[in-house]
Amino acid sequence: MSASRLPPAALSLKQFLQRQRVLAVYRRILRTIRQVPDEADRRYLREWARDEFRRNKEASNPDAIRMMITQANMHLEELQKSLALAGS
Repeated sequence: MSASRLPPAALSLKQFLQRQRVLAVYRRILRTIRQVPDEADRRYLREWARDEFRRNKEASNPDAIRMMITQANMHLEELQKSLALAGS
């Protein structure tokens, strides 16, 4: 039996894919926040997003992470709708 060449902290494929989903939603949120017209609101939203993602950084339960991704997507959709209404 041969030893694995992967370092002990290597992510499984599922963990890697889930990490990519988290990073993708984080990037989409930050890009959407850039569209907020008021600088103070933009700063507040950026800090809120960073704090939320930092607070949940150590989460390891795949179901909990999936739920958090879903919630982040819902917040993103809500922000996009608010921006669309404000632009009308």
